[in-house]
Amino acid sequence: KVFEVVIQLGAILAVCWLYRAKIIDMILGLFRRDPVAVNFTIAVIVAFVPSAIVGALFIKTIKAVLFNPMVVAAALVVGGLIILWIEEHPRRVVTEAPERMSWKQALGIGVAQVISMIPGTSRSGATIVGGMLGGLSRSAATEFSFFLAIPTMLGATVLDLAKHGASLSSQDMAGIAVGFVTAFVSALVVIKFLIRYVAHHTLSVFAWYRIALGLVLFAWFALHG
Repeated sequence: KVFEVVIQLGAILAVCWLYRAKIIDMILGLFRRDPVAVNFTIAVIVAFVPSAIVGALFIKTIKAVLFNPMVVAAALVVGGLIILWIEEHPRRVVTEAPERMSWKQALGIGVAQVISMIPGTSRSGATIVGGMLGGLSRSAATEFSFFLAIPTMLGATVLDLAKHGASLSSQDMAGIAVGFVTAFVSALVVIKFLIRYVAHHTLSVFAWYRIALGLVLFAWFALHG
C-alpha cells in the first residue's frame, strides 16, 4: 500500500514539474490579485471540492460496494461509449484556455471527477470529458485535468501516508525509490505525449481501447466465474 502511495506521489511531482512555470505565474498572480490567476485558482478549488467531500464521506462505502470485476468491466465499456458519443456530437467550444473557464464549468468537471470514483472509470478521462461537455476545448480540458490532479492526488496521498506511513522500513526503501523515479519519468513522458496528441486527434482510440478491455474482462469472468 505504501509503495502505491509513493509512486503516486512521483506522478504528482511530474505534473508539478511540467507545469512549474504556470504554477509559479499563478502563485505570483494571486499575490498581485491578477484576475486571471484568481479565476483559475477558484476554478481548481471549485472542481476539487466535490470529490474531496464525497471521498471523505463515502470512500469506504464505495470500496466495499463497487470494487468488483464486473463493475470495472461495465465502467470501462460505458466510459468508452460516452467518449465516442461526445466525439460524434461535440459541444460548441466557448473556452480555449483553462484559466478563462467559469466556475460553472469547473463545477461540472468536479462532478465528473466524483463519477470517476467508480472503479474502472479514468479520473483524467472523466474530467476531460466533463470539460468538453462544459464547452472547453479538448486541449484546455486536458490541461485543466492535470492541474486538478495536483490537489486531488496530493490529498489522497497525504491521507494514505498518514494511515500507512508507519509501516515503511529501510528494507523497503530501494524498491520504493525505484518505483518513485519510474513513476516520475513515465508520467513526464505520458503527459507530454497526451497533451500533444489531444491537440490534433480525437479521444476515440482511448474509447475503443476501454470498450475492448471491458469486453475482454466480461468474457473472462463469465468463463472463469
